[in-house]
Amino acid sequence: MALDQSFVGRTYPPTAPYEVGREKIREFAEAVGEANPAYTDPEAAKALGHPDVIAPPTFVFSITFRAAGQVIEDPQLGLDYSRVVHGDQKFAYRRPVRSGDRLTVTSTIEAIKSMAGNDILDIRGEVHDEAGEHVVTAWTKLVARAAGEA
Repeated sequence: MALDQSFVGRTYPPTAPYEVGREKIREFAEAVGEANPAYTDPEAAKALGHPDVIAPPTFVFSITFRAAGQVIEDPQLGLDYSRVVHGDQKFAYRRPVRSGDRLTVTSTIEAIKSMAGNDILDIRGEVHDEAGEHVVTAWTKLVARAAGEA
């Protein structure tokens, strides 16, 4: 059964704040092979005008995808996550994510499409810091085979 089009535009409550730490940034940078010292060395980051180390651009995926869980797990939407693959990801930054940020994410369903037996779900995650400043927008595209398909 195709996903319900009436969910397009539905916004979920903001997540609890996620505190970004230097160690998490360092671990992520190492895991993805990022050698930029602004990701690991506070002095290098300060030399570039940042108050502390900054995160690689894809770091925010771990925060926004967790927030998208509110959409994925919404029983009324009826998404069968066992049939889902990650189709696409993109980000639009206002400023880098920094160590010490306390970030919340508000997820909105932007689009639901059915194509060739698949449901395609577009989720937008708006990331704000604790002062309410917009930091980044993340778009996640999920693709699921329709439940009746083999």
